[in-house]
Amino acid sequence: MTALAGPPPAPTARRLGVRLRAVRMGDAEPLAALYRENRDYLRPWEPERGEAYFSVGGQRDNLRELVEAHAAGEMWPAVVLVGGEIAGRVTLNNILRGPLQSCFVGYWVARAHTGRGVATEAVRQALDVAFGDLRLHRVEAFTRVDNVASQRVLERNGFTPVGTARRHIHLDGRWHDERFFERLAPWDDGFALVPPS
Repeated sequence: MTALAGPPPAPTARRLGVRLRAVRMGDAEPLAALYRENRDYLRPWEPERGEAYFSVGGQRDNLRELVEAHAAGEMWPAVVLVGGEIAGRVTLNNILRGPLQSCFVGYWVARAHTGRGVATEAVRQALDVAFGDLRLHRVEAFTRVDNVASQRVLERNGFTPVGTARRHIHLDGRWHDERFFERLAPWDDGFALVPPS
């Protein structure tokens, strides 16, 4: 990963050794266990999932799709590691090239790791990938309007709120409004399509 200037990591997150790694097929078993353990905690924020999703086989199927999309340059899917153990996921989704050079970020951290700066540090590292290795110009994010903790993660990482998308996502049995955030690359000068060499 190419390191770029950004907000410093939270002291607690630094002590915990938070880092990102691209997903791999061997993550199926620990991810299935983590999803099962956090199923109720994630329910309000994640799409509805069938029973199979929480199994090792379901995670293998999901990871296969993620690995293929990563190979095609459509996304950058990662696990969040805390002390070497999987503690959540961060994904740079819908990578668009050409005149847009953008993506949107999605993330979650297991309940046991919330409130310690883990998500903030994971998103900071994902921005390093987006603006450094992937050479993107813009990263967008959406959070449910009532997900204040997630909005704090974005604001700590220099995201700016843009507005509200009405009934933007169907979660937990109904449509929800979401706040829309954006962050431009630190190298943005209003003209360059990609960062200087």
